Amino acid sequence: MPRLPLKPLLFAIAAALGTSTAPAATSDAATRVKALNDLLAEQWQWNLKENPEFATILGDLRYNDQWSDLSLAHAQAQNKDTAAFLKRFEAIDTTGFGEQDRLNQQLMVRQLKDSIRFVDLKLHEMPIDQFNGVHLQLAQFVSALPFESTKHYEDYLARLDKVPATFDQIIDVLKQGEKDKLLPPRYLLEKVVKQCQNIADPAGEGSVFAQPVKKFADGVPQADRARLHDAVIAAVDTKVRPAYRKLADFVATEYAPHGRSEPGMWALPNGDALYRFEVEQRTTTNKSPAEIHELGLAEVKRIEGEQAKIAQQLGYADLAAMRKALASDPKVHASSRQQIVDLYKKYIAQMQPKLPELFGLLPKTAVEVLPVEEFREKEASGAQYNQGTPDGKRPGRVYVNTGDFSNRQLLNIETTAYHEGVPGHHMQIAIAQTLPGLPPFRQQAGYTAYIEGWALYSERLGKEVGFYQDPLSYYGHLTDELLRADRLVLDTGVHNKHWTRAQMVDFFHAHSSQDEPSVQSETDRYIAFPGQALSYKLGQLKILELRERAKKELGDKFDIRAFHDEILNGGALPLDVLDARVDGWIASVKSDGEAKKAP
Repeated sequence: MPRLPLKPLLFAIAAALGTSTAPAATSDAATRVKALNDLLAEQWQWNLKENPEFATILGDLRYNDQWSDLSLAHAQAQNKDTAAFLKRFEAIDTTGFGEQDRLNQQLMVRQLKDSIRFVDLKLHEMPIDQFNGVHLQLAQFVSALPFESTKHYEDYLARLDKVPATFDQIIDVLKQGEKDKLLPPRYLLEKVVKQCQNIADPAGEGSVFAQPVKKFADGVPQADRARLHDAVIAAVDTKVRPAYRKLADFVATEYAPHGRSEPGMWALPNGDALYRFEVEQRTTTNKSPAEIHELGLAEVKRIEGEQAKIAQQLGYADLAAMRKALASDPKVHASSRQQIVDLYKKYIAQMQPKLPELFGLLPKTAVEVLPVEEFREKEASGAQYNQGTPDGKRPGRVYVNTGDFSNRQLLNIETTAYHEGVPGHHMQIAIAQTLPGLPPFRQQAGYTAYIEGWALYSERLGKEVGFYQDPLSYYGHLTDELLRADRLVLDTGVHNKHWTRAQMVDFFHAHSSQDEPSVQSETDRYIAFPGQALSYKLGQLKILELRERAKKELGDKFDIRAFHDEILNGGALPLDVLDARVDGWIASVKSDGEAKKAP
């Protein structure tokens, strides 16, 4: 994702007027557009074959019996293929193309260049930590697989048989990372060991990998069930669990002892450049870590000022007194795991009928709420969204962390439900997956600043449709916004300003109302996942900026539903591209208005 923000004012004006700043389309423009679309289709098919898990998630089962090749040699082969695709895409002359076709070529070139940079920087040599990695992904993946026929189970068995080889590939990658001194912090790797052990320990039907044989779908013949059951259990106990133990032993005895002692990415070889790349990727801006840090401090101050007003309204001496009181108030803490799940369901359900007030585009896929799997709840965030299939057969899923429930506050559940469900992640992703006229790589685009920025922006929409009536609920909303502002400070603090973990925790305690389990897991998340936490606030602020710009420019012509649809109808985009598209939309609305006034 190229970093220099584009400021294509002429492009925006041209889009609004239905013209092009380039010379008139040549007679072969249609031929070149077809060549682009054919190449996009070819690259997409390559992408699905290279990422069989992703294909399965999308409902494409051609590679349902395979895992991705994670070997070092294959990473280089993929990089070579990517470079070849890049050369072919760059060779396409987009003169005379329409806006979407031109954008398709630009975004693909950008995506391919970023993929090459990632491998060139050797960031693929740090593939596991307590928050990410194949050890977690494979276990989580089971719930996304189809199990509606004997063939689906046969595919699953083939995948289970290949788990040892996949883990051996990862071990080889980790060894290379160790040679290049590219390792996560040691204490995080020790958490990986425990995660692997926790997944490996349950035997037979107790394993997460055996869940599919506890109950068979009607489409699986009775005559096949006993055989499939026994084969899956055998594969789990003789292939999968030993593979997890092997990985756990390797990390514990050979890898983790060499893990870096400092939490920040700056401690790695070329660490500052690696972090700058991560910042660019996650934010799609050219903002420096220092700029982002100062922006975070300013946002923390602003939001805490809003919270202080609520504290005074509720009779507390100040914000600190309110935080202290709520920290020990059992009324604002969960009384059970189920209570947390039920509240998420309640808030998502109450938002659904309000959506037409704010949107013309609406999601067609359902969303459900499930608890985070116990094997990862200690390190997992408070909630997480997993996309459904484009055809709606598998719904979108909001996974909520119910672990250590008595220490979890309830105040931010409403705002998080809007973030993860509707009108946040589920709505945006479900719509993007089915946008007509866009190639699949744009329907499934993963620009973090846009995706997380939209979800954070969506939390505010709850107030616009009449929710957060209880001051404590609105305080919870501000608490979550404050968390995202804290992230700007903490992520840049540890990876750029050399903060220690203790400094991060101290800042968290001083400038948040997060419960202690969240403080600890969030701190480790930022250390493990550099730059990702910056995307929320920067994306939200960009969308708010664009909304204010549109309101100012359009005046009485501004329509919130049309604005939201414009944000959503191009799929996830880099923030600079989104900026240009909204400028084009504003100019188009103005132009339509002027045309209607003309005699």
